[in-house]
Formats: sequence, structure tokens, C-alpha cells
Amino acid sequence: MDDLADRLAACYSGAVYDVMREMGLRAAVLPRTIAGLTADTRVAGPVFTVRGRPDPTLDAHGSLWEWTGLLSKSPAGHVVVCQPQDDVRALMGELSAEALKLRGVRGYVVDGGCRDTELVTKLGFPVFCRFTSPIDIVAAWRPEAYDEPIVIGGVQIHGGDFILGDRDGVVVIPKAAAAEVIARTEDCVRTESDLRRAIRNGEDPQQAYLKYRKF
Repeated sequence: MDDLADRLAACYSGAVYDVMREMGLRAAVLPRTIAGLTADTRVAGPVFTVRGRPDPTLDAHGSLWEWTGLLSKSPAGHVVVCQPQDDVRALMGELSAEALKLRGVRGYVVDGGCRDTELVTKLGFPVFCRFTSPIDIVAAWRPEAYDEPIVIGGVQIHGGDFILGDRDGVVVIPKAAAAEVIARTEDCVRTESDLRRAIRNGEDPQQAYLKYRKF
């Protein structure tokens, strides 16, 4: 998985999208409202899913105990992808990002909020989120399922699927197709490099397209 994740990290989301379309796979792109904290934020790797929900019956200790349990369960070498079912709170912050980074987690994608964004950015831990807010999860939110299928923006995500996020967006690759998609994407990137050189050397764009069948 580490090898596939590292190879995927060297690709870009547009090429993955093109390859999945050519293979007849559903191009599973998360909503465009989910973006990296900075334009150069990138994340790639196998997915570990989390689903949670607001719970106003929790006290501060109970919510923080369950949240730190989420951090403890997050496996090294994976990207945590969270469906919080919450449109109010931040589901990531600086201390949590540092804990995940030290555990070897590759990054975090959430259909919800993040806070402490300046500190998280300085830390260099990749986070993709839908909004930012100072409101946290204390006495208000709990995780309820790990490594089970979740849905974000109509895209179903399973544990073990692969994910690539960059400044263009976040694309999800089904686990069963990941090795082939990544290999084909690498070929696509090489072909596009050849095409780019041809155009820079003065070749007509339409003739270059006919030669490489890419654009």
C-alpha cells in the first residue's frame, strides 16, 4: 500500500479522472467545496473511514474521550476520511493534526469543518475540508463507525479505497481498481510530458493530438 500511495502522490487528480473515465469507471470526485487548507495541499493514500454525528447528551469528558479514541484508531499510512454529518463544528484542529501526523497518518479529509488552520498549515499536515470555524466538538459530537462505507456528495467511499487530493479537487479510486488506475495514470502522465515537449518544440497542437491521442 505504501508503494501505491507514494506513486499516486506523484500523480495529479485530472490525470486520474481521465484514466477512470477511459476505463469506464465512475469518476468519483468529491464536491468542489471540499478543498485543501492551502492551494499546494496534497494528500494521497488508502482510506480509513470515520462516520460520526452530533450528540448533545455528551459531556466534555465523554466527547473528548471518544475523539481521542478516533485519533488512536487511525492507522499509519492511511488518509482518514470523515463524514461527520455536522455542518457546524470543526472536526480537525492543531493538536489532533499533530497527533495524526506523529502516528504516520498521511492526511485528513472531512465533509465538514477545520479550525486552528494557521497552525495546521505550519505543521504541514494535509487537511481537506468544506469550511473553517472556531467551534469544536466538545460536549457536542461523537464518532459512531470506523472503516465502514460512508457517502460524501453522492460518492460512496470504502475503507481501503485510494484517494488523491490536490488543488483541483479530491478523487476516490475503488480499492479493486487502484493498482491498475495508478499504473495507467503514470503512463498518462508520461505521455502528456511527451506531448508537452512536442508542443514546446513547435509542433502543431492538432498534429500533436493525432500523434499522442491525448490533450
